[in-house]
Amino acid sequence: MAGCGTVEQFFKLNERGTNVKTELIAGLTTFVTIGYVIFVNPTILAAAGIPKEAAIAATIAASFVATLLMGLLANYPIAVAPGMGLNAFFTYTVVLGFGLHWTVALGAVFISGVFFLILTVTRVRHWIIEAVPPSLRAAIPVGIGLYIAFIGLKNAGIVVANESTFVGIGNLTKPEPLLAVFGILLSAVLMSRNIKGALIISILATTILGMITGTVAYPRGISDIASFDLPSLAPTLGKLDLAGALRFGIFNIIFTFTMVELFDNMGTLMGLLKKAGLMKEEGQPPELGRAFISDSIGTMSSAVLGTCTVTSYLESAVGVAEGGRTGLTAVVVAILFAAALIFTPLIGLVPSFATAPALVIVGALMLSEIVEINFKDFTESFPVFLTIIGMPLTFSIATGLGMGFIVYTVIKLLTGRAKDIHWMMYIIAALFIINFAMRASG
Repeated sequence: MAGCGTVEQFFKLNERGTNVKTELIAGLTTFVTIGYVIFVNPTILAAAGIPKEAAIAATIAASFVATLLMGLLANYPIAVAPGMGLNAFFTYTVVLGFGLHWTVALGAVFISGVFFLILTVTRVRHWIIEAVPPSLRAAIPVGIGLYIAFIGLKNAGIVVANESTFVGIGNLTKPEPLLAVFGILLSAVLMSRNIKGALIISILATTILGMITGTVAYPRGISDIASFDLPSLAPTLGKLDLAGALRFGIFNIIFTFTMVELFDNMGTLMGLLKKAGLMKEEGQPPELGRAFISDSIGTMSSAVLGTCTVTSYLESAVGVAEGGRTGLTAVVVAILFAAALIFTPLIGLVPSFATAPALVIVGALMLSEIVEINFKDFTESFPVFLTIIGMPLTFSIATGLGMGFIVYTVIKLLTGRAKDIHWMMYIIAALFIINFAMRASG
């Protein structure tokens, strides 16, 4: 009983109108909903050259550390894991786009975590959040959503390169695209019916169907699975190249990592805290700063472990809906992430076309922010349009962000509405211009 009293006092269960049982159920529900990241993130990182087994171990370890920090330091019922969109930026823009080695990209992730921590403990974070207009802020997750969905369709073989039209539809008579279509439809139906763990169910069902059809190799028996070794962190642990990241330039990758992380995390945290009834009417709750510190440390840890930037997950809303109100929910999620290491031999069997549907569905979910955009004011809607369309069409989150921020500042200035521009926007736009100039000259 004394132990329960200590838990109650530490997490302030009574104060927030919850109890241990409710928090345990909320944690389990959140994990089931967010667990797909263990399947999807390693697949994306493997495309960057990171050994897949090490990427699985790093994903689990980073999620455990970051979520545990969020629970113990900030006392929030929020799960933290490598971000969808941030992993795509890591792989397709930084590594494959800029031609950098994944160790350099990990170095950039670590430095961005340091910058994010500095922004958090100073007023700069507050200035940046204040500076960016709501419409442009809402456009960021929408654009990232389209970008992620595009990658999912590409990985599934549903969208392919076409010499005449740049992109076109793939050969849907092949088993891989057909199985991916099955996965997308199954995910959509399960999500529509509010089935918990819809994405995990879809990934596993698509993989099993692939085994039945002979598209995916399957183990000959339980002994084969049992004989698999647990994945090792050795290939990625501490392999980040800080010097290489700094040589490539702060403006090229570190700045964008920091900006995307800032707005992605801020929007998610605010939405979840409002849903949980933890956002006060007057100003920001004191724990919010600790949440950002947790995320910053989590990001630095993820780089050391061997994965991309971590961020708060909107799927935590499912646990909040189950009554989760404190960090005990997050601690339960962290423990379940650690326990998932036992099942990693099965995760290694999952092909990319089985995880692709999750990217499409997550992309669709991120479109919800579009309702926050002011389409009646063209000085707002045009920069928003460029931000959203720029990310998938240039295959770069950084480019879409830069286009939106620069054009917003210029169009407001040239239409006599300079009063709408926060002074920090001039600095951000100038940094993106420098970014573009350095990339063009490099």
